[in-house]
Amino acid sequence: MIMKNSFIKKFLPLLVISGMLFTSCYKKYDPKTYQPAFTVNGYTSSSAIGAGSLVGYWAFDGSYIDSISKVVATNVNTSFTGGFKGQALQGADKGYVISDLPNAIKNLNSFTIDYWLKTPNTSGIITPITISRDDQFWGALDMFYENGGRTDATANLKVHFNGQSEVWFTNGFVSNPWSGWQNIALTYDAATSTFTLYQNGNVIASQTQAGLGNIVFPATATKLIFGTSQFQTNPSLGTAGGVQSWAGYLTGQLDEVRIYNKALSASDIQALMVLQGKGK
Repeated sequence: MIMKNSFIKKFLPLLVISGMLFTSCYKKYDPKTYQPAFTVNGYTSSSAIGAGSLVGYWAFDGSYIDSISKVVATNVNTSFTGGFKGQALQGADKGYVISDLPNAIKNLNSFTIDYWLKTPNTSGIITPITISRDDQFWGALDMFYENGGRTDATANLKVHFNGQSEVWFTNGFVSNPWSGWQNIALTYDAATSTFTLYQNGNVIASQTQAGLGNIVFPATATKLIFGTSQFQTNPSLGTAGGVQSWAGYLTGQLDEVRIYNKALSASDIQALMVLQGKGK
């Protein structure tokens, strides 16, 4: 018994120290470590969608620079605020952002334009994006909520293209457009000459312009404008001669503007929307 007690007294401290070392080396089980990566339609991040086809990206995280071309846009009376992801462009009356049109965008054949928009129902047409055309009243590409026919429940998001021929795509009725952040996407597939308009990942309109083929922006398409139409800038662009009383400015927020040189599929647009919502 004396020998047993002596053995315990001698080796107990070693056992305690060994236990402490084992405990300190043990890594607590974290179930998140073993969870599979979050995927949507095979993608784990928004940057993987259309990889290699992204030709313009404005995150508006405190900067007016296109992340792809590095072209710096000019701010006129706009600012930054909390966005759908990070910060967003905060529009204002008589406010807009204007940039030289990057060559990769000017040379598009097919395309996708995708962005997040949050705006009140204000007076005048509301124009998130314009590609200017110096020799015409309207731009080479215009996307705007028309002035008439807007209600609290719906609005007509018109698309106008004026390159090798003129196309008015006017049946894009958006539901509850003023109720918070909306994901808007416009695609053009040159192989089928088809324009498709999406709201929150759902097709809301489609139009085929037979024989249009590869789009061709004219040499007079020189500027990219966020927040208003080409004739509302100072100085006014195009042939309108000045500001129009029936037109307005985006006074809400614009965020995560992406332009691709191909028509993304519906599943890709849905994945892009969900992954951005997850901050990925």
